[in-house]
Amino acid sequence: MSHLSDMPNDTPPDVAVVVIGRNEGARLVASLASLQGVVRRIVYVDSGSTDDSLKVARAAGAQVVELDMSVPFTAARARNAGFEALDPMPAFVQFIDGDCVVVQGWIAAGAVALMQHNDIGIVAGWRTEIHPDASVYNGLVDFEWHRPAGDIDACGGDMMVRTAVFRDAGGFNAHVIAAEDDEFCTRVRAAGWRVHRLPVSMTQHDADMHSFRQWWQRAVRTGHGFAQVGALHPGYFQRSRQRVWVYGAALPVLAIMSLVLLPWLLWVIGGLYLVSYVRTVHGLRTEGLALPNALHHSLFLSLSKFPNLIGILTYHWRVLRRSDMAIIEYK
Repeated sequence: MSHLSDMPNDTPPDVAVVVIGRNEGARLVASLASLQGVVRRIVYVDSGSTDDSLKVARAAGAQVVELDMSVPFTAARARNAGFEALDPMPAFVQFIDGDCVVVQGWIAAGAVALMQHNDIGIVAGWRTEIHPDASVYNGLVDFEWHRPAGDIDACGGDMMVRTAVFRDAGGFNAHVIAAEDDEFCTRVRAAGWRVHRLPVSMTQHDADMHSFRQWWQRAVRTGHGFAQVGALHPGYFQRSRQRVWVYGAALPVLAIMSLVLLPWLLWVIGGLYLVSYVRTVHGLRTEGLALPNALHHSLFLSLSKFPNLIGILTYHWRVLRRSDMAIIEYK
């Protein structure tokens, strides 16, 4: 592995990278390798790894920050710690997760976009899965990343941000355990900045999902994000929450009641689920997904309302008990 000092003269100006991770193993090795000779500064923030992550990061020339694990861990808190460790501060900061590799040319493309458009506060590109065919669950995540380019409401945790914008926004909300990137982008847009996705590849992600349990836990975490971010910004994720309450809670309860009171109502409820499924298939086909994949993806999207509901209820139970917003991990 080359060292950060082996830099070509045409590297993008004043861009630093913050990588966060925990026990990422070979994924972290690949992530750091993708940055060699691309940027002059890397900060790696570790959240209690028990593997060789710290050794790997130091060998790659990264500055290492070890989080105090006596305080509840969140990805948002890790990103904030990485940003604060940058000294001197760069003009732009690229955030990536330790299970991602940066596509060649992205850092330059993102920096150029920010330099040429003074009203863009956050810029992102396209994220794809490294192994989309490794499992049905990886395939689901890969399609999830397929989003249009242009001005957007929010992007994922892989993003390039103006340092001044990050500081003015107060960074990520360290208490948000899921969809913290959506929450951050919402505040940045509210401050008058554009969030923009370029039509170029940015990162490749390794979901490493091979079981239904992993997929379920990830969907629970998503539901928690719907609720927590929605509590901070009521208009955000509103339709997502409504769909979860209708298809994950109201209709199942109504179906149970109808078994005793109005058995024929089960046909109506089943019809509503069928209509929702068909509409989802049509929407995925419109987005360019082949029919077999659209049928399959729609099944999981329909099923996801139930773990999403668990996530929403988990959030509200934690608020009621005034307990910590502990992370929900799927791998």
